[in-house]
This record gives sequence, C-alpha cells and structure tokens, in this order.
Amino acid sequence: MLLQAQNKLPGNMFLHTLRNGLDIMVVEDHSVPLATVMMTFKGGIITESENTNGLNALYMQMFLKDNKDQDDAAYYAGQLGIVSWNTSVREEFGTYQFTLPKANLEKGLKFMNSGVRFQKMDTADFARVKQIMADQVRESQSKQFYVLNDAMLHHLWGDLYSRRKPGTDNVIRLATLASIDSIKTKYYYPNNALLIIAGDVRHDEVFSLTENIYGDWRASAFDPFKKWPIPEFKPLAKSDYFIVESALSTSPIILIKWQGPDTRNDIASTYAADVFSYIVNQNSSRLNQALVQSGLALATNISYLTLKHVGPITLFISPNPLKIRECMDEIKKQIALMDSESYLTDGQVETAKRQLEIQKVRQEEITSDYAGTLSFWWACASFNYFAGYNNQLTKVSKEQLKTYVRKYIKGKPYCAGLMISPDLGARVNAEKFLH
Repeated sequence: MLLQAQNKLPGNMFLHTLRNGLDIMVVEDHSVPLATVMMTFKGGIITESENTNGLNALYMQMFLKDNKDQDDAAYYAGQLGIVSWNTSVREEFGTYQFTLPKANLEKGLKFMNSGVRFQKMDTADFARVKQIMADQVRESQSKQFYVLNDAMLHHLWGDLYSRRKPGTDNVIRLATLASIDSIKTKYYYPNNALLIIAGDVRHDEVFSLTENIYGDWRASAFDPFKKWPIPEFKPLAKSDYFIVESALSTSPIILIKWQGPDTRNDIASTYAADVFSYIVNQNSSRLNQALVQSGLALATNISYLTLKHVGPITLFISPNPLKIRECMDEIKKQIALMDSESYLTDGQVETAKRQLEIQKVRQEEITSDYAGTLSFWWACASFNYFAGYNNQLTKVSKEQLKTYVRKYIKGKPYCAGLMISPDLGARVNAEKFLH
C-alpha cells in the first residue's frame, strides 16, 4: 500500500508497507549515482534494564559479521563498493546503514537482508565484538564530561537511568549469545522496522525488489511495546543538586536538566521547545547578554531532545571560574524571567521559526545523511510529525512559548550539577553555589 498522500510527504519521497509490516521509504535523488540503505528498528536504549544495558548495540554489531550467505562479509562489502558500514543505537531506535553505487543496489539489499536476518553468531566474532564495545565504553568513561553526564542520568531518571545510558561495561563483558538472542526475539521483526533507500533510485523498482527480498520475513505475532511496555519515568518531586569533582575538568561546567514534553502526550510543546531553544541560543538573547556578554560565563546552550518518552531539556553553562556563585545566581534570575512579556520579542520568534524551516530544508540536501533524519522522526514521533513540521512551526506564538516555559521550566523541579576540579572546588567552596 502506497502511503505518500496520507503522510503528506514531499514529491520525491514514497512510503510503502509490505504485508509483513515492514515500512519501506524511498527518497529519490538523481544527482549522484549512489544509494544509501538504512534499516531502523524501534527500541534502542529505552528498552534496556540495568541488566541488559548495551545488548541492543552488541546485537546490532553482529549484523556486520559473517552470515549464512557471506563467509567473509567485510570482503563482500568491499566488492559491492561499500566503503564503510555501521550500526548505531540511540535512545529509541537502532540503525544499520551503508552507501553503495546504485548499480549494486539489489545486491546491497540482499547483503543487508542477510546481515539482519541470518547472522552466524560465531563465538569468536562475538568475543571480538564484546571486547571492542567494552573498550569503547571504557574510553568514553575516560572523557572529561563522562562523570557529570553519568551522575545526571542517576539524578534525573532515578532507578530507570539505564534506559538513558549507552551501554554498561559489565553487562557487555558478561553478555552471552543466549542473552543476545533474548533481545533479538523481542524487537527485531519487520513490523517493528523501517527500510530507507535514498539516492539515485526509482521507487517502483525498489518496492518490487524489497518485496522479493524481504517479503518472506515473518512478522512478530505481538507488539513488543505492549508485551514489554516501557516503564514511565517518575516526575521529579523536587529540584536536585549535586557536585562531581574530576581531575579531568579543565574548567567548571554547570548542567541543568528538566523533564520536558514528549510526542505521546504534548506534541504542541515539542515545537515550542525547538523555537524557544533557538531564540535563547542566539547572541542577542537575554540569557546570552546576562551571562556571556556580562562576563559571568564563557558559553551557554539550551537544547531539547524530541522523544516519545520524556524528552529532556538541557541548559549547559561554562561559568567564569572566578564568578561561579554570581553566574549561578544570575541563571536562577533568568529562569524566573523566561515567561515574562519582554523576554522574547516578536521579531525573535518569527526569525527563529524561519531559520528552523531553513535548517530542515538544508537537512534534505545530503541524501545519505537525510536517511538518518527520517529514521529519527519515524521512531521518535511519526512521518506525519516530520511532514507537518514546518507548518506547525508557523503556528507557534509568543503566548505558546510562555506556556511551554511555565509548564516545563519556570518553577519546575530540575537537576543541577556542577563539575569542577578538586583544587578549584576547595578554593571556591563549591558546595554552597547550587542551592
């Protein structure tokens, strides 16, 4: 069934669903004789408990190893003209993708089918993948911001912190083929997947190829998110403050997070969040003037991540090391003013909406990257959300932005963390700054 009109997609995009539930999205771009192929599964980190944190990423890495059709998958990928191929797991989905010459598209679709459905699960390959992933986790733990981000996960999400954390070293090291199979049998089915083919292709030909190659892939008899529902994150009862000392800290960092809107319960506020963040991040904003231009901070940034399950709002500040107390006091003043009539101007609101529209258009210019954008919106919202994004932006008013601030930021519980070096922390008596 062709779903283009129903989803109001651009004229070069075509959506079709196979009988087994696999969504096929084709993006036609005939400017370069290449095709990007991406398979996306809903699930990701959000599905992982403390005992399974990292297993989705570990399983998807096995897509890149040998399978029943290729004894040397890496060599065969090279023969197809695939320079690099990779998997990635994010909060609510995981992807497997590569780009190849359009002449090899059919072979590439078969190559992906083999990797996704028919892995050999060789014990030696599995051991190597585990070692690589464990090394990657340990490397991330050695980076400057790890201790601050990890502490924030615990404070903001409580017992469900693992559902926001990209892998736990101990879980990965102790993983077995049986534990990987338990992940596979929950989420990795065609009716929980999206296949994107973007580039110099024709949608009718692609739909025929995908029917022949993927049509016999058996759908699950259940909805994994009904059978294993994602636990609801508990709202913060009160604001929470913490300090982490790190010898890796070259300068102090203040991180403040709120639990924001999501696409299940408050879609309108997700658009307002994007507009508000864009305005506040400009040099002309009240926040920038009060913190950066006054010398209280070296940099600030506010962001919102659109998700189905509680998108976080993040305020990042790099304070002047000599004025941490004054910076934090001013941050609190600014938060209290964010819903005032003069905090945002009508001109700023209109400019932000226009610039966000332009950003969305620019995202479409590099087709291989655009596949990732489409996968994100399919998993975290819907194609209708993506297709109607610009239209919904035009409806965002200053009153809606004030409502968003009052609903999710001003006067709402948050987690505030300060990362500081032990020496500087002792000199400035950091404990008293956040409260």
